Formats: sequence, structure tokens, C-alpha cells
Amino acid sequence: MIAVLVETDDDGVTVVSQEALTFGRELAVRGGGLPVHAVVVGRPGADLAPAVLSQLGEQGVDRVHHVVHDRLSAYSAAAWAAGLVDVVQSAGARAVLAAGTPRGNEVLAHAATRLDVAMAANVVGVDGVDPLSVTRQVVGGAVLEQMRLDGAVGVLSVAGHACEPVAAEQATAPEVAASTPALTDADLVARVVRTGQKVPDASGALTSARVVVGAGRGAGSADGFKGVVQLSELLGGAVGVSRVVTSLGWRPHHEQVGQTGSRISPDLYIACGISGAIQHWAGCSSAKTILAINTDADAPMVTRAHYAVIGDLHEVVPAISEEIQRRRG
Repeated sequence: MIAVLVETDDDGVTVVSQEALTFGRELAVRGGGLPVHAVVVGRPGADLAPAVLSQLGEQGVDRVHHVVHDRLSAYSAAAWAAGLVDVVQSAGARAVLAAGTPRGNEVLAHAATRLDVAMAANVVGVDGVDPLSVTRQVVGGAVLEQMRLDGAVGVLSVAGHACEPVAAEQATAPEVAASTPALTDADLVARVVRTGQKVPDASGALTSARVVVGAGRGAGSADGFKGVVQLSELLGGAVGVSRVVTSLGWRPHHEQVGQTGSRISPDLYIACGISGAIQHWAGCSSAKTILAINTDADAPMVTRAHYAVIGDLHEVVPAISEEIQRRRG
């Protein structure tokens, strides 16, 4: 079977975990029709929410392994990995997947060490199943690398937006099986001890937006984002920025797009005054259409974009907004 570590939030299964499930389902088909199992970590008495089970059923999951323990009330990578490995070994998983999030990559790294196998991070495609061969993003997404996983269990994280989360052709009613790992004090050495209140309108709005209007150093200052914000509002989108913008304190970190920020996959990404460094490109390369606005015709973002306007964003962006408003009357 194929095991997929699933992350959840207040809305149920996260979008990136749904992507990992879709990816896992495709791998299962290529493996000869293997079943897909989900692994959800929790604590005793914390039943799986109906929304979570419904979403897992839509993804064609056959069984949900609910890993529970009194000491799993807070996140611990080693403890989560212990529970995941128990499921993998007891159920005889051929491969174990997770979304390529900080948590997913951390847990899988621990799991791969316990299983004594290699791990492939940020996978975007499967080239073969016997042996398992994958393509993954390296160097911030600027390079694709082929990697063969010769271990008894293939361990891999799925890069954000490597595929669209698509429901299975036939929904299932997955059975739930509880699993309690034998945890030690060593498994809890590193753990979350305190969490803060979630920031409203944080990166979730950015990663789910169908239109993102981004800006970089070319904005000039914190006040230079007025036109960018206006255009994003007119298009019903979100604002995204480069790392230098957050480093200078012009915009909040949750708007950052890139290797150390959010990975986005909108229908349209308008990159204004962004040079397009490798780290930023890693976060926006999955956009279906990219329009670059820059004074430098040779900027990497311009040369990689589908369309480009060579000009000052402070002149071009207001002109676009004005034309949109004119056409809307």
C-alpha cells in the first residue's frame, strides 16, 4: 500500500496534503493498483472530524490510521515519525509520502532515518516504480534532479503544487484504525511547547489566491505598494512580495513568495519590480501565467515570464488599474 501523512487544520485536510494524496493515488495506480492509506496524528479522545473523513473519502483513501498517544498533544517530529514508522512497518507500505511542507519534510526525514532508507524531498514526478525513480526540485527549484530510491520503502515529500488536488473517480468510506506508538523520552526532546494566535489573513490567502500581484525592491519603499494593493483588490487577488521587501520591513512576512516564503500556483502572477532570483522563482514557477513588469529587459523574471512589460511599475500598474476601472464603467 501507499501511506500518506496527512496534515489538517480548521478547514479539514490541508490543500497541500490533498495534493500529496492525489500524487500518492497516481503512484498507487502505477504500482499495480495499490491501496492508499492516510496517516493522521492526534491524541486519545480527539476523534477525526467528519470533514476530514469526508475529504479523505473523496481522495479515494481506503483506510485511515489514526496515530494516538497522550504525549502527542503537541507536535514533535521524532514522535510523529515513530507513529508513522509503526504504521508503515505493520501495514507493509511500499512508499510513504507527505506534503513538502516544513512539517512534512521534517517528519519524513526522521522516518527515513528510522527505516534506514534515503528520502527524496520536493518530488514533482515519478519516472518509474520498479525500482522507484523520481524527479525532484533542487537548488531552490531552478534545477530538476532524477533520484532512484532503492530502499525497501520509498520515502518522498511532494513539492507544493506539483499536481492539482483532484478527487478520485470513486469516493470511498475509509475505515479508521487506531495505532498507539511506543514513545520514549528521547522522542520528545524537541517538541512544540507554546503556540500563538493565528495571524488573520496570513499566507493561506496568498497560497489559495487565483491572482497574485507581487512587488519587489522596485517598489522603492513601503509607500510604493499603494498601486500594487489597488490592482490586487481590483482583480480579487492577493499581494505577494520578494524576500528583500520583508527584510526591509516594507511588508509582512506572510506575504513573501519564495523558497523561504510561500509557494503559489495562481492562474495569474503579476511580478512588479522583481528581479526573479532563484529563491523567488522557486515559489512562483507553478503559476499558470506570469506577467513581469520591470525596467530591466534582461531581468531573470522578465526572460522567464510568459508576458512582459518593460517600464516603471509606478507608471504601468496605475495605468492597468485605470483601464480596468474604465472598462468596468
